This record gives sequence, C-alpha cells and structure tokens, in this order.
Amino acid sequence: MHQHRALGGRSGRVPALLSATLAGSLGLTLPTADAAAPGATAQRDHDMGSQIRRFEGGNESTPLPVPRGSVPGIDVSNHQPNVDWGKYAAEGNRFAYMKASEGKDYTSPSFAEQYQGSMKAGMLHGAYHYALPDKSSGAEQANYFIDHGGGWSPDGKTLPGAIDLEYNPYGEGCYGLPPDKLAAWIKDFSDTYRARTKREPVIYTSTKWFDKCVQGKYQGTNPLWIARYNDRIGELPRNWGVHTIWQHSSKPIDQDLFNGNEDGLRRLALGK
Repeated sequence: MHQHRALGGRSGRVPALLSATLAGSLGLTLPTADAAAPGATAQRDHDMGSQIRRFEGGNESTPLPVPRGSVPGIDVSNHQPNVDWGKYAAEGNRFAYMKASEGKDYTSPSFAEQYQGSMKAGMLHGAYHYALPDKSSGAEQANYFIDHGGGWSPDGKTLPGAIDLEYNPYGEGCYGLPPDKLAAWIKDFSDTYRARTKREPVIYTSTKWFDKCVQGKYQGTNPLWIARYNDRIGELPRNWGVHTIWQHSSKPIDQDLFNGNEDGLRRLALGK
C-alpha cells in the first residue's frame, strides 16, 4: 500500500446481471443516463461533485468550523459565473479551483474570468478537468486539459491540476470499463500530465466510487482530493493513507479544506 503525502509533493464495468447486487452491497444507487443527449450544453457542463451528490447524497453542515491545521478554499464551475472573489477571500478562503474542461471537447466559458478573479483576490488557484474515460484516452484528455488552462507553473501561486473522477453522468456509473482498464486510463492521464508539467495531478473522487469502479487497481501516488458531504471525512479510498483536500459541502458554494497549514498549501503550489 502506498502512503500519500498530504502536501502533494513527490512523495468496471460491472456485468449487467451483477451490477445491482454489487451496488446494493456497497450501499449505492446505480447511475442511469440523463435524458438529454450528451451534446446538449447542460449535459457538457458538469460541476465537481454533482454526480457524487446525486448518487451518494450526504449530510452537509454549513458552515463547518475550520479544523485546526486546515486551510479553507472553494471550487467553482460555469454554474457560478459571477463569483464575488473579494467576499470569499475576506471570509478566509486561501485557494480556489475552477473547472477548465470536460472530456475531449468542452471548455468552461467562465474559466478565464474565474481564474483571473481568484488571482486578483490573492488566492492560490488551480484548474480541474471533468473526466469522461469512455470518450477518449487518458493522454488525449490530459493534453486537452493542459492546452485549455489546466497546466502548472512554478510561480508559487498555481496549484497542480486536478482530475475529477466520479459517476458517469451519461450512463453506467463506471463508464463501462472494468477496474483494470479504468486504472490504466487514470495512469495514462496522470503520466501524460506529469510528463508535460512535472507535477502529478490531484485526483478528486469519492471513496465509494473509487473503490467500486477501480477496486484498488490504481497504484499512483497522486495527492487525494476526497468528496464527502459530512462533518467527518470518514474512510479514504484503497491505497491512500492520507488526503490532501476535502470537499465537505456545496453550500452556498463548494467548500474545501486543505489538510495542512498555509505553508503546506504554498508547498503544494511549489511542488516541494
């Protein structure tokens, strides 16, 4: 088992006849395809955690007292086109992630403005990519992400890019891929991102989704961004012993906590 550093430095398809049984044993409701076609605008603009909240729910506490040794932040997408960055910075948020891309052909129209807004507010900032592993290879999507704002710079202000791995919003929850294939896709994305940026991408996911769909087959050392909408973080996915970021609420905007102090957050940005 790999132990993953909190600061982020170097440190399946389920067969149709078995899917309901396995999902029941894990306490999950299997996702089904949305009614609209994947090409529709609304269907190409999924925000971080939207499908996790849909299929796992949670008990969100707003506001959650900031635990000692944590740093608050937020994440946004095109669903929040007009963010009052000064307000969130004044409330103590020190970092922000914003959606840059999805799949292999969608970019958020709000990304550039959000990225600049977070910078002007003095926040450390980073981009995330909503993965669609059944649409194209991990390498293709990593390159698309980097080419559309998801890269990294050693300026001390830019956080490593994040890959959003959650339930398929268009069909079978694990994208019709068995655990070994899905793990290989994640590795392809991660390796490509690291080759171009010299950083490992942060992996955003939920314990239930990752353990169901990947089943411990992925052995990377990426920093973990865990989604759990509760006042306790709970169990982490297999092969991770520590998390880097926790998304604990979506009210009134997605709320995150970095697992460390502000110096640690800066080290994450610097890659140290």
